[in-house]
Amino acid sequence: MFKNALLYRIDHWDPETPKRLEERLASQRFVACGASQPESVGWVEPRGDEHAALVEAVAGQIILKLCAETKAVPSAVVKEEVERRLDQVEHDTGHRPKGKRVRELKDEIVHELLPRAFPKRASTWVWIAPQARLLVVAAASAKKADGVVTRLVELLGGDARFSALQTQVAPATAMAQWLTDQDAPAHFTIDRECELKQPDSEKAAVRYARHTLEIAEVGEHIRQGKLPTQLALTWSSRVSFVLTEGLALKKIKLLDVVMENAGSDHGGFDADVAIATGEMQLLIPDLVAALGGLQAEIDAAAPPTNAPVTPSASATQAEGSPPWKVDAPLAA
Repeated sequence: MFKNALLYRIDHWDPETPKRLEERLASQRFVACGASQPESVGWVEPRGDEHAALVEAVAGQIILKLCAETKAVPSAVVKEEVERRLDQVEHDTGHRPKGKRVRELKDEIVHELLPRAFPKRASTWVWIAPQARLLVVAAASAKKADGVVTRLVELLGGDARFSALQTQVAPATAMAQWLTDQDAPAHFTIDRECELKQPDSEKAAVRYARHTLEIAEVGEHIRQGKLPTQLALTWSSRVSFVLTEGLALKKIKLLDVVMENAGSDHGGFDADVAIATGEMQLLIPDLVAALGGLQAEIDAAAPPTNAPVTPSASATQAEGSPPWKVDAPLAA
């Protein structure tokens, strides 16, 4: 369900009843593209059952699913047809169209060929944790996730506001310190995957895959100015993932110990949601703490790049920050 995740804080939203939220989503239920329609986006049933609920509430967590369908005509096909028709016009009139007429001709061809194009669908999971004031979009791309959040804000209306999670220490700065010191933050271990990139126009990069990072070479790259853009980590021997410089979590995987502890109760949509969100609700606070805590809403200044990675207890709960504490793990 959550192979990738981008994190947002709920700055303002009064949680609605599942029934009211269902009514809102029903107005934007997914409908497949029409014959000449290039794109269609809408909400679908998280359980995958046709005509089922669009809102699933499991142990206080809200799960939604956005579906996007696109139809595209291959550019090579369009280009070939444009050239063929231009040649025909030139043959018939002695004049070869240019500029605006070529663009119009291209649009006409795309419109004609769209009904024959094969549609492609992609779905994005959305998890809302009202008590923790947390919104998680299962996407690796910030552009894609922001698009989902924008659609959600338009749907909820009123003064609903969400913002990307900001920490006191930038992920790249923290990852550089962990790699240089060869010391992971509390509750985490450093795994065998990393990307280092020079922050200049050349973007020189070094990548390690299935390779120990406890070597002097990694620290030397960092001293030469390269910064980590991705780093594989494991949290509490329970969840592995890759942290990016944009605070995205990629390649999220629940490890065997999680499934073993779930026992015979594991299975089915509700159990999957409870297990996944239960682990993530415990992982995220530890990750935020490792990055110096949340950036306070009242702090308009940029965080210092030399801020300590391991925060004091007071630093992890800045004024205006979401109440990350979870009273108890979610039960399956």
